[in-house]
Amino acid sequence: MRPVSLPSDKNTPEYRIASRTSNLALRQVEEIASLLPELRYKVVPVASFGDKNKHISLIGNEISDIFTRELDQAVLQDDADFAIHSAKDLPYPLPEGLEIIALTEAFDKTDALVSQSGKKLNELSANPKLGTSSILRKAELMKIRSDIEIVSIRGTIEERIAQVDNGTIDAAIIATCALKRLGLENRIAEILPFETHPLQGNLAIVARQGNQELRNLFTSIDIRRKHGSVWLVGFGPGDPDLLTIKGLKLLQHADIIYYDDLTNHRFIDDFEAEKVYVGKRKNLHSFEQADINKLLYQSAIQGKKVVRLKGGDPMIFAHGGEEIDYLAANLVDVRVVPGITTALAASASSQIALTHRDHASSVTFLTGHRPEEIHIPQKGTVVVYMGASNIQVIAQKAITEGRKPETPVLLAYNVSKPDEEIEYSTLQEISNSTRKYKTPLIITIGEVANRRPNRKASKVKPSYLVTGTKQHVNDPFREVLHIPLIEIRAVSDNEVPNLQPYLTNSDWIIFTSRYTVRYFFEILNKQGKDARALSNLSVASIGKVTSAELSKHGIIPDIQPAKESSIGLIECFKERGINNQRIFIPRSNLGLPVLPKGLGKLGNTVTTAIIYTNTEPGELSIPHPDKFDIIVFSSPSGVDNFFKKVNFPITNKKFITRGSETRKRLLEKAVDANNILNSEEYETLS
Repeated sequence: MRPVSLPSDKNTPEYRIASRTSNLALRQVEEIASLLPELRYKVVPVASFGDKNKHISLIGNEISDIFTRELDQAVLQDDADFAIHSAKDLPYPLPEGLEIIALTEAFDKTDALVSQSGKKLNELSANPKLGTSSILRKAELMKIRSDIEIVSIRGTIEERIAQVDNGTIDAAIIATCALKRLGLENRIAEILPFETHPLQGNLAIVARQGNQELRNLFTSIDIRRKHGSVWLVGFGPGDPDLLTIKGLKLLQHADIIYYDDLTNHRFIDDFEAEKVYVGKRKNLHSFEQADINKLLYQSAIQGKKVVRLKGGDPMIFAHGGEEIDYLAANLVDVRVVPGITTALAASASSQIALTHRDHASSVTFLTGHRPEEIHIPQKGTVVVYMGASNIQVIAQKAITEGRKPETPVLLAYNVSKPDEEIEYSTLQEISNSTRKYKTPLIITIGEVANRRPNRKASKVKPSYLVTGTKQHVNDPFREVLHIPLIEIRAVSDNEVPNLQPYLTNSDWIIFTSRYTVRYFFEILNKQGKDARALSNLSVASIGKVTSAELSKHGIIPDIQPAKESSIGLIECFKERGINNQRIFIPRSNLGLPVLPKGLGKLGNTVTTAIIYTNTEPGELSIPHPDKFDIIVFSSPSGVDNFFKKVNFPITNKKFITRGSETRKRLLEKAVDANNILNSEEYETLS
């Protein structure tokens, strides 16, 4: 054991460090001491259970604290002030009363092959014996060579290498950082292309909870200070209005958002964070859960503010527990914001109470993926998630286990969304049915489902169908159906224009929508430039929303017309006598000719470039007209897409339009002009 070198300041406290007795463990103590020159210490040697029982194989072993238990007990019993562990050896959760006060940087996370004569893995003879103590390393090895015989080896690094040298095994897999700490780099035959444990190479300092003095001592070397955090946020069943205020705030400030199928994709488009789709539907996974866990972890240790956005509630049939366990076990700060789970939303939408004094005093949530494994209680309300494909089997099982065949059942499809459907049935009807039910479906079984509400109450305010990308109706007491009939997307990579020639050869640039601003700057940034590229140009904005988007990039437009339309902008240029100018207009593939033609007639030269696409959404249905009184259009393309999809009469409906071109397009559809309200009402809705 290395003699302790004490600083000259005798008033500095001397700390007792619990450490295993191997050379590697003592080198790890020295490594910590080198990071904290002011540290005065003495080592309290402790033999761990794993050290004393080297016959126990670690492959498939469930003893999570095999190398840490005795050291942690020494700290808890005040025989040591803190313990130093290889971070990957930490149990999860830690023993009660302990906390990790520091996690050090790992200087190498790779695995190395140690072999006789320095042979590489592909140079070993057929059916080689390879020693390892890790089930992860075993799996990685078998991906490369299927003829390998895995031998479980234990002991110190030196003892493992000795087994290679004496021919017991042909090679061993050893953490590169361990070899480097021991000065054994010369034994590395090759670095293996392995996925390793997230905490391989890191050292963890464990102390009794609440010791602020020790926390302060180790703050400077704790890399968790640079880490970000992960928030699991429940989006709710689909209606963005059901998102919590806390969830909304996190989305607004996130660096990256991982989202799934049950969230509203168009809603999250408005947030500045990077978005990554990680949806998982039956038999169609964009990422497996283990991969999602790793993505969250990597983003967090890069210092990012991470939101994992989940449909419904993160803790109800949403793998939230798995993500929490993975992140917390790897020392990443993870927290949860609840969401409205679909069962509660279906209850609210149908006005069927899940509990009722006369009918049900309990609620059971079940998943219908494996009906053979579930038990359906004979009393109370039962709500089945993800049960559409097994609904007949579930109904039959409920009857077999004691429910009456005539027990009412509520079926709710796409809860809280514009195309939500609710129907009523019984266990008997469903069990005898051969029908294929749509998904996502929530199934509510019990007497409460028989209490159908009386829906004859008159409406206090009109209901709206809003067809643009934004809802634009912010009065919560109005009934609003928001069905975007246009879909905004970036142009494909091979169609992205080079913006520099347009900017170099223009005097003005005009932004006609917030999407123009957003996609223009996305392209500009990818091409290695920022807002400074516009410093020699005059900037015009078509309205307040567009100007607000420009302000995010530090740009205040030179012109913003009072009349927020192409015509208004043309009139503004005319009033100011702006002519003989070179004007660049970035726009969508459906950009109207009104603005370029109008500015051209004033004597200007106008060029345009497509930077995003405006397309018709696929697989989108519009509910029956009885559900709404007023239809709101924000663009001519929305009008076109609406009339492509409707297959019902639209008599006795009122319309609100944004801009003269949208009104003109609506009139072309033979709509009575008397039914089109003053376009100014569009602005008063929001």
